[in-house]
Amino acid sequence: MSKIKTADEVAELIKDNSTVGATGFGLAGWAEEVAQAIEKRFLETNHPQNMTLVHGSAIGDWKERGTTRLAKEGLVKRWIGAHIGSSPNMSKLVAEGKIEGYCLPQGVIILLYREIAAKRPGLITKVGLGTFVDPRLDGAKMNSFTTEEIVKVVNFEGEEWLFYKRFPINVALIRATTADENGNLTMEKEGALLEALPLAQATKNSGGIVIAQVEYLAKGGSLHPKDVKVPGILVDYIVVATKQEACWQTEGLYYSPAFSGDMKVSLDAIPELPMNERKIIARRAAMELTPGTVVNLGVGIPSDVAAVANEENATHLMTLTTEAGGVGGVPASLPNFGQSYNGEAIIDHHAQFDFYDGGGVDVAFLGLAQTDKEGNVNVSKFKGRAMGCGGFINITQNSKKVVYCGSFTAGGLQVAAKDNKLLIVQEGKGKKFIDTVEQVTFSGKYAAKMKQPVIYVTERAVFTLENGKMTLIEVAPGIDLEKDILALMDFKPEISPDLKSMPIEIFQPRWGQLKNIIEAKKKG
Repeated sequence: MSKIKTADEVAELIKDNSTVGATGFGLAGWAEEVAQAIEKRFLETNHPQNMTLVHGSAIGDWKERGTTRLAKEGLVKRWIGAHIGSSPNMSKLVAEGKIEGYCLPQGVIILLYREIAAKRPGLITKVGLGTFVDPRLDGAKMNSFTTEEIVKVVNFEGEEWLFYKRFPINVALIRATTADENGNLTMEKEGALLEALPLAQATKNSGGIVIAQVEYLAKGGSLHPKDVKVPGILVDYIVVATKQEACWQTEGLYYSPAFSGDMKVSLDAIPELPMNERKIIARRAAMELTPGTVVNLGVGIPSDVAAVANEENATHLMTLTTEAGGVGGVPASLPNFGQSYNGEAIIDHHAQFDFYDGGGVDVAFLGLAQTDKEGNVNVSKFKGRAMGCGGFINITQNSKKVVYCGSFTAGGLQVAAKDNKLLIVQEGKGKKFIDTVEQVTFSGKYAAKMKQPVIYVTERAVFTLENGKMTLIEVAPGIDLEKDILALMDFKPEISPDLKSMPIEIFQPRWGQLKNIIEAKKKG
């Protein structure tokens, strides 16, 4: 019997109350044409109903593609994922309490697929301790409509761990580049391999069906066995996409051979950052690099650290990685986040998080959306609006050092650098340094307990977490401590007795010192 089906045909196979697992990272790995068919069927027939949707990464383009296709009241009853912000309609349903919402760390979800596949009890990990995922705080619940406890604190060998129980998956939606007639899948045009294999294994061993959307169909048995990333024994149905928009490599483009590793590009082609607060922050953050470090860069300003390192001809002094599985090269920024220019290796998503969770990252650069007097950081929920943590919890909790990067205030901030000084042209409308964060995505107490070095870099001030307290260690030249910093904080930080000026060189149009700063640490 042929495995080849249309998107409309496979949409008919999804039953009410199914648990559906999906791959995706932005639009990478996402079966957009199948999702459109599910949406169409629901609008026409009101089926399937009451799905539980599970996915590890943000899936969508912040507009209409991605999981927002499935954001229909009645179609989905429960969302379990790491990030929902790129699906504005799904985020709205969670915020309004119209569906249940559980936000679990990205690495937890994709590693849990392996536990489901092997029919082990679940995943035991320290990832999430002290954060909103911990059942002693929110238990991963994103609204009051969500009540079931799905995370437990357990004691094993005298240590506290979190236990994430396995659950069956009825349908897997995965994507590849090519399928042969037997269902074997290759991913030659993908820039990330993601977690297609463990999700397919988990679904098959749960008695479910695996649906693979592809761009090309090959003769059965014609694919090189080493190129096959998901064997045909795991794939029930193949949908050959009929439109290019269903096969985008990233949120921003259909395909770049640079991201799939088929072409090396001149790094001079990467756009230079404009001289603004983002560049100042990225420059100061990059000064925390040391020779030979393994680095993770988060989305937003943290990804600008890669651009700064490239401008400064310093990328060869470190290994930059992406949570999606990229190793080496220069990670791309939005709308191509998760991909890498000139990567040295692309490994499976779940394998990358094994490495991350075990402390393989020397220094991580992550976003600073909101922080408080205890050094907690919130990037997952604001004024009731669900965003999600993505890989933030895995990465920040287990990296040897964490550098948070963000503007000092939010909403309309404009700065200028003149005469080696920072000028606030227009202050941001919202405070980021508040008394208590709305949701604890990073626990300052846990970091202090683990003696983890933590630095918070803004365009006008630099803080560290010392003895569990936010401590101001640097102020930008030209900035008034009382008026421009302390007056805009809801708490008074500790002030280092050795308070310094931020390096004046990073406020100049041309810097050219990063390479020497990093190499000097090797000599030291």
